[in-house]
Amino acid sequence: MTQIPTVGQRSRTGSQLVVDRLVAHGVDTVFGIPGTHSLALYESLATSHITHVTPRHEQGAGYAADGYARMTGRAGVILTTSGPGLLNAAAAAGQAYSDSVPLLLLSPGMPLGHRPGAGLLHEAKDQSAAMAAICSWSRRVSEPEEITAALDDAFAGFASGRPRPVHLEIPWDLLDAPAATVSAPLSAPRPPAPSRDDVAGAAGALTRARRPVVIAGGGARGAAAAVTAIAELLGAAVVTTVNGKGVLSEYHPLSLGTGLHLEAVRAALAEADTVLAVGTELSAADTWDAPLPLPGVVLRVDIDPEQLHRNARADHTVAGPASAALGLIWTALLEAKVGGERPPGEHVARWKAAIRAEATAAGAPWARLITALREALPAKTVLVNDSAGVCYYGATAGFPVERPGSFFYPTGFGTLGYALPAAIRQDCPPGLSRRCAVRRRGNAVHPE
Repeated sequence: MTQIPTVGQRSRTGSQLVVDRLVAHGVDTVFGIPGTHSLALYESLATSHITHVTPRHEQGAGYAADGYARMTGRAGVILTTSGPGLLNAAAAAGQAYSDSVPLLLLSPGMPLGHRPGAGLLHEAKDQSAAMAAICSWSRRVSEPEEITAALDDAFAGFASGRPRPVHLEIPWDLLDAPAATVSAPLSAPRPPAPSRDDVAGAAGALTRARRPVVIAGGGARGAAAAVTAIAELLGAAVVTTVNGKGVLSEYHPLSLGTGLHLEAVRAALAEADTVLAVGTELSAADTWDAPLPLPGVVLRVDIDPEQLHRNARADHTVAGPASAALGLIWTALLEAKVGGERPPGEHVARWKAAIRAEATAAGAPWARLITALREALPAKTVLVNDSAGVCYYGATAGFPVERPGSFFYPTGFGTLGYALPAAIRQDCPPGLSRRCAVRRRGNAVHPE
């Protein structure tokens, strides 16, 4: 296992233990607003190199942390005070859960031994239970040493499974309590390796395909090279969900673009003899409530085993990270002596024309704006969208992108007010250069 450096500085209080462990896990930025109960955390934060970004509202902190996580691939960290501060960030947690975004929400809680109904400042009946209903998990610690274990569990989950938001509540008196130094090394776990037998079954089905289609979801963002290689080897058309947009360059001859809700896409899937769905739950938010017609052989690849038959039964499944699974499938295809790259068949051109015509008609009211944006903005721009017609009708299909991670949209949970805070204060990774937010009020456009 990869070893994460240990913390050299001695932790004297619970709050210092929190900050030291965040540093040990590579956190360089947190988003939040100070409050009475979180001041000890801020005092400890000031001793570290971590950058703190202060928005005007905790919901904005949550969306900014979400944008940071999508942009960098690292966990976004939100620091709130107890009660209303934490609950203000709950909408962002709900969106992150829907879109599989790694967020860590840190908040103080009522002191140890507290009984609900005492009337303390920011008291809630059970704020940890409220967050547990929204996040992957919510945990309240009762000793300083439990802080380390809880934070390690959070980052282990982000690294080894489907990333989703988690919440850690620390009683406010525990933040000032003495804490022993924790020097145990941290381990960065690896996701489980795909089964070789499952890989062989999937590869065998693909070798027999004559009209294959790949559906690439958000879970395929880290496997763009493998998706492209398999598509080119098989001559497979590729359509993406909104979160998978750009996994295959939308300028590629095999790209069908974005949008499982389009009737023309559904017609193509009905005609396909084999469909490989990668990193997608094929949810109603993507199909717009209509189940997909998948009469051919269905293969599914997902890091979350619970997703392998959800919303569509699969004939072959491979559990594991998309990059590892597709890499093994590609190798198996080569070993099976699948011939060189197949050119796109006649059916791909026919599918593309029908999809483009339908998407153009649906996005017509916003076509001039979206076309102008695409022509004016560099190819490496990240477009951050709000839940608005200009985005889900206009930009989703009408704003082509070349790479994954360059188009953000709040799917599923469908929160509002996401775009601007998610685009602000984000440093683009290599390959991406600037951000532009398209938001709801007046369909305003804000280049960052």
